[in-house]
Amino acid sequence: MGHLGTATVPKASVNPAISLLSGCVAGAAEGFATYPFEFAKTSVQLRNDFNTRNPLRVIAQIVSRQGPLALYTGCSSLVLGNMGKDGVRFFAYDAIKQRLAGPSGHASLGQGILAGMCAGAVESVVAVTPSERIKTALIDDAKSGQGRRLNGMASAVRWIIRHQGVHGLYKGLLPTTMKQASTSAVRMGSYNILKEMGLAYGVQQSALTTFVTGAIAGTITVYTTQPFDSIKTRAQTSGSAGTAAAIRSIYSAHGLRGYWRGSTMRLGRLVMGGGIVFTVYENTQLFFRSIVPLPNEVSSMDPGA
Repeated sequence: MGHLGTATVPKASVNPAISLLSGCVAGAAEGFATYPFEFAKTSVQLRNDFNTRNPLRVIAQIVSRQGPLALYTGCSSLVLGNMGKDGVRFFAYDAIKQRLAGPSGHASLGQGILAGMCAGAVESVVAVTPSERIKTALIDDAKSGQGRRLNGMASAVRWIIRHQGVHGLYKGLLPTTMKQASTSAVRMGSYNILKEMGLAYGVQQSALTTFVTGAIAGTITVYTTQPFDSIKTRAQTSGSAGTAAAIRSIYSAHGLRGYWRGSTMRLGRLVMGGGIVFTVYENTQLFFRSIVPLPNEVSSMDPGA
């Protein structure tokens, strides 16, 4: 093995179409499977009427008050956003990482993290900010107690554009980009580090080890990036004046700890999501490559890629 995070053998580039399609499939699977945790997390960040921070208890309270279908309010927006987000993330990550690595094909640990950060910024502009804005508007509307104004993703888009213009879909762009850039850098970087450590110690690679590695990377991601998520959520509510106001509002209401409010709910989602997205991504890549085999192609999540 070479140094941690650095490739030891030059590898061919990853097929961009396979990266994009595999990322879309993985994003859809992750989004649908983990959405109840996302709904609970966002509800806690927006409301103060929950007497617990235990994600399972919050979910139980929501089901008791509104029924089980309430847990999937805004789900279609997040699933579609996840498909775009993860498709763009893996596509951009592969392309940027290979460009940084240069002709040698060797990407250092720092280059891998920088590629993840850039990929996160790209996905924020292309897919995440609009889908997160719509999802937050739907959840905020469902919890307002003033009757439902929005009846789905299309209704939310029309309402946002009518009242705020097209630029309203990009409300919270700055904190969302900060969140996605940091999340992608930490998630992709920690996953590759952990995977290479496993290979160095002779850990057999399987769906189980991929899931566990992704879950650990998800845990690391939550606690290092939660403040960005809290600020983003507050900035995207219908009554927020923007990023600066969101930062002041959180600190005024909850103090410094408020920036980590909802981290337990997000932990539930990203632990599961980290395991699901990398497992589905790598296996989907294998499936696509078995249909259209390409010589010397490697997985973008190979630490030597």
